[in-house]
Amino acid sequence: MASTSTRFIALALGFAALAQFACGPEAPRAVSASQRKAITDSLRHLVTNTYDLSKPDVVNRLMSLYPTTGPVYSTSGGRTTTTRADLQKEIETFWQYVGSNMRNPKWEWTSMYIDVLAPDAAVMTATYRIPHINPHGMAHVIGGAWTAVFVNRGGHWVVIQEHLSDNPAP
Repeated sequence: MASTSTRFIALALGFAALAQFACGPEAPRAVSASQRKAITDSLRHLVTNTYDLSKPDVVNRLMSLYPTTGPVYSTSGGRTTTTRADLQKEIETFWQYVGSNMRNPKWEWTSMYIDVLAPDAAVMTATYRIPHINPHGMAHVIGGAWTAVFVNRGGHWVVIQEHLSDNPAP
């Protein structure tokens, strides 16, 4: 028969093992089918409305997708930015030199895949094209692919990490 001290040690080790698992990483949070659909629909609506180029104040609308605090990792054109301020400079530069020279631009999503990872996290991979008239009066199209990691902060979905790639020149 085990002594009292042996039983105490075994009990203490059992509690220590239980505490290790109880305090370990969170288990993945389940997402129901209805939650998955609601999140997918919400993100699709958010992105589509934000990228509606017929609406004014394009830069501020695009920036509304990003958190106001903390890092924002964005890779495009072989460069990475890590702050909201640097990302805003990149978007402003794009709009100044490219976007503002497009007449009648229309953002078209050609595919959009959203993977809901948790009730507050999702990843979107999408392709797009922007047909427009260039400054020389010629029809022109630019496009590419965008992968974005969204998190829900305070009831608002924001992009915390993204990668954009342009379609290769014909």
